[in-house]
Amino acid sequence: MVNFPENKKIILFDGVCNLCNKTVQTIIKNDTKDVFRFAPLQSDVGRQIINERGIDTENLDSVILIEPGVAYYHKSTAAIEIAKHLKGYSWLRFFKSLPEGMRDGIYSFIARNRYQWFGKQESCMVPTPKLQALFLK
Repeated sequence: MVNFPENKKIILFDGVCNLCNKTVQTIIKNDTKDVFRFAPLQSDVGRQIINERGIDTENLDSVILIEPGVAYYHKSTAAIEIAKHLKGYSWLRFFKSLPEGMRDGIYSFIARNRYQWFGKQESCMVPTPKLQALFLK
């Protein structure tokens, strides 16, 4: 069982996706209250979290936000929940007033095309020594 850091929200992301890696870097830069910890979906800890939570990733092409002991979110709702905590991005919470189907449709369109538009890496991003503490092991 994964021991979650106390009072931290966990972001599971596609570790080989260039767009996803850039997004994680943006989150880290703007997470001024140290709210988040990260794990690539492809990592051992990422797969373990998914299995422990019974999350079906077969049809899930999305970022996953886990609030331990509360809930998990994916697609546009995860993005909005993350943005609420970021310096300069909290205004995105207003998109929550749009129908979830509409938000997720746009999210899914981008997710389906992310490798074509932004490329992908052969392996997951390796965080710098300074950032390693933000990633679950």
